Amino acid sequence: MDEPRRPRSREDYERGLPGYHDPTAGFGGAAPAQSALTLRLVLALFGLVVCLAGGIGWLATDLPAWPGVLLLVAAAVAVVDLVVIIRRKARGEPG
Repeated sequence: MDEPRRPRSREDYERGLPGYHDPTAGFGGAAPAQSALTLRLVLALFGLVVCLAGGIGWLATDLPAWPGVLLLVAAAVAVVDLVVIIRRKARGEPG
């Protein structure tokens, strides 16, 4: 049986997780892959601002409403992504 799960620390992520497999490890001196959480955070913030402004701006016109609603749905997806990213960064994942 597996051992009971415990919360992972930053050191666990720096050492590498058990069962982790990187097919490019050691290939041509390639560095280990890193998580790009900060880049993902910036892109999610950008998407939130653009989609929110575009959706509100679209709904303020006399054009059909469905594109504006789609932009607002995309903004909601960006909010969910931001929450996931912030939770992962708070628990100590690098990136």
